[in-house]
Amino acid sequence: MPDFGINLLLNQRPRSSILPIHQRALLKEHQSAVATMLVLKLSLLLIIGYFCRLSWRRFKSNARQKPISVNYHFTRKCNYECGFCFHTAKTSEKVSKEDAKRGIKLLAEAGMRKINFAGGEPFLYPAFLGELVRYCKEDLHLESVSIVTNGSLVKEQWLKTYAKYLDIMAVSCDSFDENTNMLIGRGKGAHLETFVNLSQLCRKHNVKFKVNTVVCRYNFDEDMNAGIEQVAPFRWKCFQVLVVPGENDSSATLRNAQRFVISDEEYRHFCGRHEHQKSFVPESNAVMKSSYLILDEYMRFLNKGVKEPTKSILEVGVPAAMDDVYWDDESFAKRGGEYDWQKEEKKEGTGLDF
Repeated sequence: MPDFGINLLLNQRPRSSILPIHQRALLKEHQSAVATMLVLKLSLLLIIGYFCRLSWRRFKSNARQKPISVNYHFTRKCNYECGFCFHTAKTSEKVSKEDAKRGIKLLAEAGMRKINFAGGEPFLYPAFLGELVRYCKEDLHLESVSIVTNGSLVKEQWLKTYAKYLDIMAVSCDSFDENTNMLIGRGKGAHLETFVNLSQLCRKHNVKFKVNTVVCRYNFDEDMNAGIEQVAPFRWKCFQVLVVPGENDSSATLRNAQRFVISDEEYRHFCGRHEHQKSFVPESNAVMKSSYLILDEYMRFLNKGVKEPTKSILEVGVPAAMDDVYWDDESFAKRGGEYDWQKEEKKEGTGLDF
């Protein structure tokens, strides 16, 4: 009797015409059983594949990163010319107030707890900035709202109106030597006076005062202890100067930070001199890269030289944009991305903080 199994495996048909009738019937029954089994196996594989894809989608949704803290650089325009700036005025774009609010609301719904407004210089648009600060606190009830500014355009009247909605104001200061500030491009000679006055205004209006310093070729050997103790910030961020491809990496870009670059050893030298300050928070290039969620003037997340920006959250939503951004949440945690970012409310009539 022919071996039907071997013939089937070899894709060879047995010559059924010479088989007896009962063997031909057995052959047809065997072929039908094999076909049925193949269909069942294929169906089972399709079902398993469907549930695997469904489980992966659920896992990915649950594991998706939340935009806990977002830096919204709503403008690239600035009234200063800092030579190492890595968010330069390549465009003059600024979305409408309505679109900005819509984008910020999407971020809040996706899990954002803190927003930081930056630029460029955000105080080039004080009314726009003020309304967004108010909206974030009064309407969205975000935990923390902060601003990074060079300080030159902040008016006390703005603070009288909007300070109640603002937790933190971070003001840039790279040196307590005015000549060094001018060499860097930070102002025309009056930056320090403005900086010190603003530290006092922040205390007067119950806004936490923070200092941002970029450690570079012109200040890495400076002793800034006395100046920092004078203004007494609650937090002093000291960044190692950063070169970002396409922003400040060559003579072909609007800024060229190459002449400001320092070695890791020089950066550690600066840190060693100031690390005893309670407010001191160092951020080397290794810690800083890809640990920030930066939203640009089009409301796209930037990928900081790793790849092109994401699509705008106004177009694709926050979850889809987050899937396409390279954000190192472990480095975010390592650098202390979450901290005491809420101010304590002042008790009316006492002038004291509780």
